[in-house]
Amino acid sequence: MLLPKKEVAGCALVKIMASSSYSNSPCAACKFLRRKCMPDCIFAPYFPPEEPQKFANVHKIFGASNVSKLLNEVQPHQREDAVNSLAYEAEARIKDPVYGCVGAISVLQRQVIRLQKELDATNADLIRYTCNEMPTQDGRRMAEGGASSLGQSPGYYYPSPWNNDPLGDGYHRGDNNM
Repeated sequence: MLLPKKEVAGCALVKIMASSSYSNSPCAACKFLRRKCMPDCIFAPYFPPEEPQKFANVHKIFGASNVSKLLNEVQPHQREDAVNSLAYEAEARIKDPVYGCVGAISVLQRQVIRLQKELDATNADLIRYTCNEMPTQDGRRMAEGGASSLGQSPGYYYPSPWNNDPLGDGYHRGDNNM
């Protein structure tokens, strides 16, 4: 809650009330539920009046009674984390009613797999480039693909769960084609 500005030596000073439990303004939960906010309100420390949508989302998904029960069962030092988790899940459920935050996690996991494949391909390109630029024993540089009679490029093998050569020897491909 903002109080009137006061001029002090040319500077504007704004006093802000610290917490909803110390002000006359009810917490977002009590305001939403249209009840009087008592000094021992379980919601007041976690649902300040400045964040009404936070409680509205949590109430819509979980219900005020269930949230109250949960907060009373959780240790006081864990309540803030519990409320933040509930608020995150509620917001995710409103955006995606079927999957909630699990949908967001799945999208991120697929993105990690795609980026890991891209990184593996880039590392393979770097290894091929490095190996093709390395001089041979007689001082000449190796030509593209001319590293050995088996068609393998010399250098380092970079193991990856996404390549199709589980043994890394150039013969064993995952598709049984030799």
